[in-house]
Amino acid sequence: MSSTDNGLGARLFATSAERAAERDDVLVDAVLRAVEVSGAHAASVFLVSADGSALVLAAAAGMPPSLLGGWRRIAVNSPIPVAEAFRAGRTVHLADAEATVRRFPQLAIAVPYPFGSASVPVAAGRDILGVLAVVWAAKPGGEGLSKARRRHLRTTAGRLGTALARLRAGDTDGGTPEAPLEVPIPAVSAVRVGLFDWDVSTGRLTADATACAIFGLNPDEFDERAATLAAQVHPADRQAFRAAARDAVKDGRVLARCVRIPETGGGHRTIELWGRVPTPHDGADAASHVVGGVLDLGSGMAAAAALERLADGFFALDRDGRITYANHRLVRLVHTRRGDLVGRRPWEALPWLADPAFEDRFRAAQVSQQPVSFLVRSPRERLLFSLRPDTQGTTGWVTPASDPGPTIADVVPGQDSAGPAPTRPGALYRILEMSSALTEAVTALDVCGVVADQLLPAFGGHRLAAYVVREGRLHLLCQRGYHESFLDRFEGISLRQAWGPVTGSLAGGTPLFIETPQELARAYPELEALSRSLGFLPLIASSRPVGALVLGFDEVHRFTGEERGLLSALSGLIAQALERARLYDAKNALAHGLQHALLPHELPTLPGVNVTGRYLPATAWMDIGGDWYDAIGTDHGIALVVGDVEGHNVAAAATMGQLRSAVRAFASAGLRPSEVVAATNRLLIDLGPGLLASCCYVLLDPATGAAHVVRAGHCPPLLHRPDGRTETVEPPGGPLLGIDRGAEYPQAPLTLSPGCLLALYTDGLVETRDADITAGIDRLRTQLAHADTDSLDKLADALLHSAKHAPKRTDDIALLLTEYTRAVSV
Repeated sequence: MSSTDNGLGARLFATSAERAAERDDVLVDAVLRAVEVSGAHAASVFLVSADGSALVLAAAAGMPPSLLGGWRRIAVNSPIPVAEAFRAGRTVHLADAEATVRRFPQLAIAVPYPFGSASVPVAAGRDILGVLAVVWAAKPGGEGLSKARRRHLRTTAGRLGTALARLRAGDTDGGTPEAPLEVPIPAVSAVRVGLFDWDVSTGRLTADATACAIFGLNPDEFDERAATLAAQVHPADRQAFRAAARDAVKDGRVLARCVRIPETGGGHRTIELWGRVPTPHDGADAASHVVGGVLDLGSGMAAAAALERLADGFFALDRDGRITYANHRLVRLVHTRRGDLVGRRPWEALPWLADPAFEDRFRAAQVSQQPVSFLVRSPRERLLFSLRPDTQGTTGWVTPASDPGPTIADVVPGQDSAGPAPTRPGALYRILEMSSALTEAVTALDVCGVVADQLLPAFGGHRLAAYVVREGRLHLLCQRGYHESFLDRFEGISLRQAWGPVTGSLAGGTPLFIETPQELARAYPELEALSRSLGFLPLIASSRPVGALVLGFDEVHRFTGEERGLLSALSGLIAQALERARLYDAKNALAHGLQHALLPHELPTLPGVNVTGRYLPATAWMDIGGDWYDAIGTDHGIALVVGDVEGHNVAAAATMGQLRSAVRAFASAGLRPSEVVAATNRLLIDLGPGLLASCCYVLLDPATGAAHVVRAGHCPPLLHRPDGRTETVEPPGGPLLGIDRGAEYPQAPLTLSPGCLLALYTDGLVETRDADITAGIDRLRTQLAHADTDSLDKLADALLHSAKHAPKRTDDIALLLTEYTRAVSV
């Protein structure tokens, strides 16, 4: 490579590094600005992953990434505020815990702490790049963020989106950082420094705002008189205050004096004055000026000394839960050396605090920013712990407890101290989210889709293959990211054939994790091309294998103890859901076959008449119900019928089949339309299924276009004329079938001209849970009036598609469209 090439590469690398650094600066500025404008105690930015399937934590302020745990990667379809804000492209504002419970119950169960949150899309134009989220300590009945704060938060998110879009233009390095940025929120320093310039000869003293504040004065009201400042000093120190300045001017000495400032509620603060007389080189009048500063050390040093003298234990935790300070009394209470405490988390340093409940209390304090207290039984005594959080960390107080109430951890001295690993909220949420999603997954393919959508983004995986066990052999159910030709080699493998890790994990009933290519090459060289890291999860339900999952990673992935435990727990949920789904698939296949047998396989073709029909179940997972349609060729023309038996089950379908057969028999026997419906009514009562049915029956003569219509408690037909006019045909009708054996069903005449289209339908096409059926019929009439009737099949599909996606649809749909093209000569 030439020196020119080397120089170009160096410049490109520098440009890439500069862009990454600028991106990090933009993210840091955004989270800090979000905390400032919202008044929240924590903010975070999630950016969408390259494949668009997950939101990845990019930066966090006020809450360490370690506390977020399982929320470093969030599937975009997750029922969580950040994901919803991304999908909907609008702010999700949850004022308090009650609002969180109502809208996101799974999140509230996993993180049962009182907090409010707001999630705002980070967008550039129409592209949503991620989400900016803030969290604050919520009070019951609080209103959350004001409209002004929300507006400022959206502005911050908008600026971030614009900056990220600019950085990403033509350069992928403007994307997500390799690891989330942990941004400390600037602390309010305990040491304040103010500056002053004191003209001793005139008494004029100019001071900055901090100096005024240290002396307890409003900077806007300070009159620049040294006497005003001196009046704030303790009376016993005022003379020394003035003398120090005079001595400095007279002898050229450095001013260094401590004076006391009385406090409003009693007591005083000690501040330190320091300064010097400027020299002529400084460009000032050296004869009478003293310039310098005033230091307010606060109570930091005094407090530390006082804490060491107190009879109670005190400690400080950083934002990640590590101990940064422990006083002498705490060391004695917990019977541990100070060096073994500092730098470690309490539940790591003290074996008897290894109960998950302690870490949960720490999380509760950090997330809610509210005090938390609890009792713990140490090996020697009961101790009361109290945690006081702020954005910089947590202060802890420990004292021997006299309260005989319950503790969160009762430990027997000498017991094995390796307590259970705490379950983080993110891990708990993954289990809740997966279990909730699996309850809505009906078929085996639904289960596979849920697993792929949830597991891959949550753990950073790139590939997934799901196998099911049938007759002792593995069969691929679905896969994401693999080449099917590669997976074909495993199809049909017997569980008794020890071919590799899948059957091995099933045989042992335990997951198998391979973290590096070297491990893979040693154990299973034939799988080297599969992935760099792999996880094999056996799916076992009712003590028998039902399938297996293979998770693949394009990069080396180290499975933490928490991930291994979580994947093991999730595999049990997946196995149960898959077993249930397979049972459903078998029953559904039987039901679908029954429904298919009961509905007409084909409709008659007659000169002058085109007929098409459609059926749609009320739910995507139930392909059986009581709605039916039929077209029957008779000696007097074509009989068109649509009916609806109440219910969505096998009994309704069976009754429907009986009624459909009866109508065909009565129509073929030459009965008049009113007689066909009346006879069907009597038959339903004689069958005694305890079910009611509605029906609309039309007999059309293709030779003349003359028709007769009979209704039995059914929706009125709609007639679309060639000129576009569409009308509701409402002849007098009779009651529902199955009520009155002697009911009469009058027939009404109707004439169709060439080009007319007649629509018969069941109420599922026009009725929803929140709309009146009359409005639905009128909406259908409008659709027909503006529909393209050149293709009857396309029109039927369009009407069914519209109804299928209507919100809150409650019933099955049967639809029969009949086009009368022309009168035929007899």
